[in-house]
Amino acid sequence: MRFENIRNTRLDKWAGKLTSLIPGIKGLKPFAEMFYWRLKKWEEKEFSNHHYEYFFTTYFGLEKEFYSNKKILDIGCGPRGSLEWANNTIEKYGLDPLAHKYQKMNGEKHKMIYVTGVSEAMPFENACFDLVSSFNSLDHVDNLDKSIEEITRVLKPGALFLLIADIHEKATITEPSAFSWNIMEKFSNDFELLSETHFEGHQLYKSIRKGVPFNHGDPTKRYGILTACLKKKAP
Repeated sequence: MRFENIRNTRLDKWAGKLTSLIPGIKGLKPFAEMFYWRLKKWEEKEFSNHHYEYFFTTYFGLEKEFYSNKKILDIGCGPRGSLEWANNTIEKYGLDPLAHKYQKMNGEKHKMIYVTGVSEAMPFENACFDLVSSFNSLDHVDNLDKSIEEITRVLKPGALFLLIADIHEKATITEPSAFSWNIMEKFSNDFELLSETHFEGHQLYKSIRKGVPFNHGDPTKRYGILTACLKKKAP
């Protein structure tokens, strides 16, 4: 069984209950994240990153030239090299609490800059990025509201925020910030929503490519996927 196929099974629901019942289990989050990536490395032998370019460009209606001479940041970047395709940027950063471990795992081969840090307190100046992305990471943060504040802070006016996120009702060890389909409301004061799409599925990029719209009329409790492109408003 592939790791992603565990979602929405009894094992996934049991793990969610365990997370909420046992005091201090959230301290296992870094261990669980590394276990996931080590399992993926064993499964795949060599990490690939070719799929990222499509989602940073074509999917959101952006040309690769859009990134020319821009400074960009990927939050919760993981070890694959999510920004390796962007060879025309001025600077490209990947921020992750485990970035130092990811760099040893695979990142030494990459040209993007791995920065160890949390989204709740980013080690970057105000209004310094032309684009920030969060692909499968916003539900992994410990403090969602603070993370959104920091995303807003580091983006330039008129800059873009690209979001791809799982929607699920219960927190897990590695996904403590469960949020609902109305997540865009948290961005409404500081951002203009350019696009938003809802999909069925739990295998993030594969489900988006399948393109099955989420059926909000179906009350079944299940994962879904939200994608959005937002532009930071001018002061």
